[in-house]
Amino acid sequence: MKYMFPLKKSKPLALVGLLAIALLACNKSPAPSAEVVNETAVNEVNAANIKAHIEFLADDTLQGRDTGSNGYQIAANYVKSYFKQLGLTPKGTSIAGEKRGFEQTVRFRKSFLINGSASTIIHGLKGDLELDYATEFLTSGSNLQNNTAITASTVFVGYGVVSPEFGYNDYENIDVKGKIVVALTGRPDDLPSEEGAHIGASAEKSRHAAAHGAIGFITVHTPKREKVRSFEKSAQYANAPRLSWLTKDNLPFGTQPEILAGAYLNRDAAKALFTGAARTLEDIFTADTNNNAIKGFDLPYKVSLKNRSRYEEISSPNIIAAVEGSDPQLKNEYVVFSAHLDHIGISSHTDDEDTINNGALDNASGVAILLETARLLAEMPIKPKRSVLFVVVTGEEKGLLGSSYFANNPTIPVMQLVANVNLDMPLILYPFADVIAFGSTHSTMGEIVETAANKIDIELSEDPMPEQALFTRSDHYSFVKAGIPSVFLMTGFKSTDENIDGGAVFGDFLKNHYHQHSDEITLPINYQAAASFALVNMMIGVEIANQVERPKWHDGDFFGVTFTQ
Repeated sequence: MKYMFPLKKSKPLALVGLLAIALLACNKSPAPSAEVVNETAVNEVNAANIKAHIEFLADDTLQGRDTGSNGYQIAANYVKSYFKQLGLTPKGTSIAGEKRGFEQTVRFRKSFLINGSASTIIHGLKGDLELDYATEFLTSGSNLQNNTAITASTVFVGYGVVSPEFGYNDYENIDVKGKIVVALTGRPDDLPSEEGAHIGASAEKSRHAAAHGAIGFITVHTPKREKVRSFEKSAQYANAPRLSWLTKDNLPFGTQPEILAGAYLNRDAAKALFTGAARTLEDIFTADTNNNAIKGFDLPYKVSLKNRSRYEEISSPNIIAAVEGSDPQLKNEYVVFSAHLDHIGISSHTDDEDTINNGALDNASGVAILLETARLLAEMPIKPKRSVLFVVVTGEEKGLLGSSYFANNPTIPVMQLVANVNLDMPLILYPFADVIAFGSTHSTMGEIVETAANKIDIELSEDPMPEQALFTRSDHYSFVKAGIPSVFLMTGFKSTDENIDGGAVFGDFLKNHYHQHSDEITLPINYQAAASFALVNMMIGVEIANQVERPKWHDGDFFGVTFTQ
């Protein structure tokens, strides 16, 4: 099932052969004839390879590849074995002075909320109102303490966002010290999609609340949020354990210890907090829907938040390997391809007979395409000038944890990582005519992706669904926060088949298969489309690897300014 793709305005020559000629020219060596290159070049993109990888990684035997599970380790061993077969250089971490291996072990604290221990009580003027867990409020176990109990005054802080760059400070002239802040989910609509996704992320909100002295954080579910993800849907995962990766000091990374407790309130339950306040919650919801300014104010009630937690420690590896570059100097710089190997394991909230979430597209497909990309690059007669690093991460489904760990504990010095191309859930269900590169507008990576894709008649399209805020929802975001220009590459919504609407296919997948047990190999996966995506992916990597200059953030770009070291 090999599948060849003609290059634009070129003779029907094997792609890798053409790339070999280009690489030889870059290295100032005489280019051989096409016939010689074809005799020595590696195979073309092989759709059968991708199919075999997906079928293994999405098999029931792996039980959904949950972080830290035996199924995940089997998948990790599979990836390691394949890298070894290709002759890739291990770039993981050494153990007790031993030779460097392929694994980078990540330690996690896994926190469980003890059943029946969570309570949220609003102390009103006419008595106490105790909310019902899972229908009126949600919370998770603490990763810092086994017993949590606070009672404090409440302050509404709008969205709880702070961004001097865009003129927002929801804490301006508001005293929250020693109090519980109450904030709407989301962020103002007039913020750009990708910048807004970062500014409105829960981790950023928690950080700002802690910096202003708050001790608790209540988030209010809004009608606007209900259209994107219902409270009921979130409640299905309410009892899932919470994971945080552990630092060398055995502390959960990214935790704000000043925020002692939190809760997520249903919009109806939250109305009790605003009874008799400066504005009603319905008025605030209207302002949120119409994107009118929302200012904070003191609320008239105290709230008690309480729960009990237990912990356990688990570990799960990232798998890291490299194709060494051919240039004596540039080989010390690395183009990074990433994909997450984990999925969500076994469902406990379904009555269906099939409870295994196989994750064929999310993200066995991304890993499979990464592995085929690695094969193509490893078998090239003349390697790209820069080295290419393959980082297959754990814990993405738990909050981008494996990539966050690597970005904060890189096995290659971070200044030597020039760019990241992330592969997560390419929707290889139809023959696509374009790709989407989330994050492409922030750096010269956008130009590189477009140049590489255009060589094989693939377009680069803008984000067709900015409301989903995908820029902060996959592993490239961890690389962005390390100051590395990054894109998240996906199949676009245009199809070479005029009878197919890619956007409709994507919408159907999100509704009926995303994070469900039906995401399995029985889906009508188009392996020729998968091969085409692998080709685009490889072309992008080669383009970055052979450029004289490394990719750069655009002057004044928000992410470049915020995170560049």
